[in-house]
Amino acid sequence: MIDTITAIVALDSTAKISVNGDDVTWHDGNPNGITAEQITAKQAELQAEYDSKEYARNRATAYAPLGEQLDMQYHDSVTGSRTWLDHVEEIKARFPK
Repeated sequence: MIDTITAIVALDSTAKISVNGDDVTWHDGNPNGITAEQITAKQAELQAEYDSKEYARNRATAYAPLGEQLDMQYHDSVTGSRTWLDHVEEIKARFPK
């Protein structure tokens, strides 16, 4: 879950705050009048954005290291095989957008 500080900073990058549990202390007087509802809405928006990119995080850890991928590509070009393409297609199929 996206935390309160992250949501407030997304709403106002200059906010001067501290958070203890659910209590927000505005050290600058909350000049933009950010409400609890706005914070909750921003948390939900940021969480949805994060969740929508789960496939990319999963792919990043599943792909072989770049050095290995380059080696696959080299050998594919020399032998006419498709090791690298098979590797990429398998990861993309396992973690679709």
